[in-house]
This record gives sequence, structure tokens and C-alpha cells, in this order.
Amino acid sequence: MKRRQFITFLTRPNAGWPQDLRVQHRYWVPLVVALSGMACVLSSHSSLSQEPVKEAASEQQVFNNACRTCHTIREGDNRQGPNLYKIIGRKAGSLPDYSYSSAMKGADFVWDDEKLQHFIASPDEVVPGNNMKPYSGLASTDDRTKVIAYLRSVATGRP
Repeated sequence: MKRRQFITFLTRPNAGWPQDLRVQHRYWVPLVVALSGMACVLSSHSSLSQEPVKEAASEQQVFNNACRTCHTIREGDNRQGPNLYKIIGRKAGSLPDYSYSSAMKGADFVWDDEKLQHFIASPDEVVPGNNMKPYSGLASTDDRTKVIAYLRSVATGRP
């Protein structure tokens, strides 16, 4: 069957076809709609990118490797370091239930992406006298960006 004949058959199924192939048009409409819907559903999953899921897993992995030894992301769950839940937008050294160093308590800034980027790279340059020993910084800009994205996702509930 040629393409043009097929299109003609779909749009006008009773035109020019043998009697046994003729079908009332009202039966074709639901069939075409159903097949189109199935094609859309079947193709949409394979065409969706898995990048957001992979990226989120990558962000969490970097956080786990670099920060989880001392920090958690659960509100109120302080360990060797304070919890980092909703750290972006929080004043440095301000959690009431954590014993910060005097240097961190005296730090007069609010955590934002830029400040975290510098602090994660070199804590001693941003807040000299902090208690983040033996951590000396995370060299990779990409890894620092992933940690910050993960901290932001925890606060917003993004997967």
C-alpha cells in the first residue's frame, strides 16, 4: 500500500476500497486516538532524559564523600559539625543548638551560593580560626557546585 493510499484510507476509509476492507469512519476515530495515545505514552518514557536523576545522585555522592563524615542534612541532627539543612540563607554560626567556634560565631555574613563556594574551597580563608580541621577544602569547582546544588535541593525538596 502506498503512502498516499494509506492516508486516504485513514481519512476516508470507505472511499475506493473493496467491501470487506471498508469500515465505518466512526470506528476509526477512537482507534486512531487510542493508537496515538499509546504511541505517545510508549515513546515519552524513552525520550525523557534521565539526567536530572543521575545529576541528583551525583550531587548526593559528592556531598557524601566530602561532607557527610561531619555534617548531616537533617534539621536538628548536629554531629561533629552542624546540620546543613537550609544553610543557604542562614546566618553563619547561628544554630542555637550547636557549639560553634568563636570565629564562626563572630562571622558576620549569611550563607549564599558564592560564600559557600569560597568556604567549601578554603574554609580558613573565609573564616580563619574555624573548627573544620582536618578539612582543608574541596578543589574541584564542579564538585563544590554539586554540593551546593544538593544542599539547595534538600531545602526545597527537589529529588
